Amino acid sequence: MASNSNPWFAVSLALVGIIVGYGVATGMNSSAPAGNKDTVVADDPTPEPPAPPAANLDDMPPISDDDYVQGDPDAKVTIVEYSDFECPFCKRHHDTMVKLMEEYDGKVNWVFRHYPLSFHSNAQKAAEAAECAGELGGNDGFWAMGDMIFEKGSDNTELASYASEIGLNEGKFTECLDSDKYADKVEAHMEGGTKAGVRGTPGNIVINNKKGEAELISGAQPFDNFKKVIDDML
Repeated sequence: MASNSNPWFAVSLALVGIIVGYGVATGMNSSAPAGNKDTVVADDPTPEPPAPPAANLDDMPPISDDDYVQGDPDAKVTIVEYSDFECPFCKRHHDTMVKLMEEYDGKVNWVFRHYPLSFHSNAQKAAEAAECAGELGGNDGFWAMGDMIFEKGSDNTELASYASEIGLNEGKFTECLDSDKYADKVEAHMEGGTKAGVRGTPGNIVINNKKGEAELISGAQPFDNFKKVIDDML
């Protein structure tokens, strides 16, 4: 009993109480970082998917007699493809476009425009080669050359042999290609594509010809992505 009446004993008990109380309070406050106690990630709403990029249709050069078109000229939907013959993604996308033309025969047409990227050393001349093939062989010649380049590669030393293989006069083709006569047209395609919103290849502008509305589809996207856009327009 004498120990309980000692004043130092009372002081010790008080100090112990303070220390225990501080520890409990600190432990409670450290269970969640400041500002995060009300944050529950699982309950956050799912963000809306981004809207499809807009195509600046008013700034894109209109389709004209200088363009090469595959499919019905009066189709309800037009796909203007800006492409690079050396781009591996364009090569893969080319097969998708062929499939789309088969699937939507008479409903969709396809306009091919050039967008040779500066770091693809063969792309510029390959684009000019397609134009020379179009000069010598018409619409069929243009598309045949494009198919050939995507199939066999864009090596500039092989372009003349491709021309011969698709039935063109190799001498006249070589003369055309060496003249650089279509370099300006290819450059104009690139400028027009950039104004329309294209930033890489393949860049596809899908146009609802009845409503004058357009949607930009960038990259070598799956067939079903194009199908959804086209079906909505049709």
